[in-house]
Amino acid sequence: MNILILTTHINTGGITSYLLTLTRGLVQKGHQVHLASSGGDREEAFQQAGVKTLKLDIRTKSELSPKVFAAVWKLRSFLKDNAIEVIHAQTRVTQVVGEVLSRLTGVTCMSTCHGFFKHARLARRIAPCWGRAVIAISPAVQEHLQRDFQVPAESIHLIANGIELEDFPLVSEPDRQKVKQRFALSSHRVIGMIARLSDVKGQHVLLDALPSVIKEAPDVRCVLVGQGKYEGKLRSQIVALGLQDHVRIEPIVSRTAEIFPLFDLFIVPSLQEGLGLSVLEAQAAGLPVVASEIGGIPTLIEDGTTGVMVPAGDAAALAGAITRLLQDPARSRDMGLRAREFVQSRFSAAVMVEKTTNVYEKVKSSYG
Repeated sequence: MNILILTTHINTGGITSYLLTLTRGLVQKGHQVHLASSGGDREEAFQQAGVKTLKLDIRTKSELSPKVFAAVWKLRSFLKDNAIEVIHAQTRVTQVVGEVLSRLTGVTCMSTCHGFFKHARLARRIAPCWGRAVIAISPAVQEHLQRDFQVPAESIHLIANGIELEDFPLVSEPDRQKVKQRFALSSHRVIGMIARLSDVKGQHVLLDALPSVIKEAPDVRCVLVGQGKYEGKLRSQIVALGLQDHVRIEPIVSRTAEIFPLFDLFIVPSLQEGLGLSVLEAQAAGLPVVASEIGGIPTLIEDGTTGVMVPAGDAAALAGAITRLLQDPARSRDMGLRAREFVQSRFSAAVMVEKTTNVYEKVKSSYG
């Protein structure tokens, strides 16, 4: 099958990780995969996986941007020249591009919903642009599509993100010491997270929880890995709480597996989360995780067994959960190992690829 995947960019992040796993699996199954985007720091990884990349200038949040129409113009002939059979869009802007292309060329279009959209926006109500089918990455997203956008149940396919376990080797103590030494944190226990710096990712909640944690465990240091427009506010909060000696903000890394050994405990204090790919990745690496009980996260964690969940936005509950795990390293290690086994049994990349391929076949055969 000839497949065109559309996304805004392929910089490091959740959607890019999802696409790298998906496209790698599709290529291995013998499909021809083209990926159109505005490019990004992970482009070489896609090319090494056998994906054919195409550069488009579609870095915009406006569905009416001239960039949208320029992308449609460029891709219209591309579809014909490459005998594209299915268009698979990943973001709101590329959903619009895909829908217009589908109407112009007759090539079926579908989409993946990776999170939550503001249903009050007029443009989304007038032009939904979900395509012939929508993949929802969690039951929470599936409910969101049906409740807020009246997407027919038969058009929604629940397919959780999958993980290639070999991409996330089990963190060993020598690995941990090596990475901690690189960050000059060898004598400290480290907690933290990897996410774009945004209010919905909840870094501010973790910072609010930190004074209570440090009171019980003065050797703890917190590392926030990520970039984003919320950085200024977070740095101001760090100063206001007197945490300058305890918190570091580090730029995003291209391969999260490389930095996982830094953490003794991984925190996901999100206020909104479609699924929580960072939870899956950290668990695959054998890290104990404390995360918000929100969105798709409850489908990823067996509370108290493979991780700990706390109410979203509750800094006191978050501090308590972190402190208890830090005080019980044996329980933390066991939790991390159980989490890896859980991911292996429930979130296989092969299953995700197979289910997605089945949706491609279904929408391709039904289009007309």
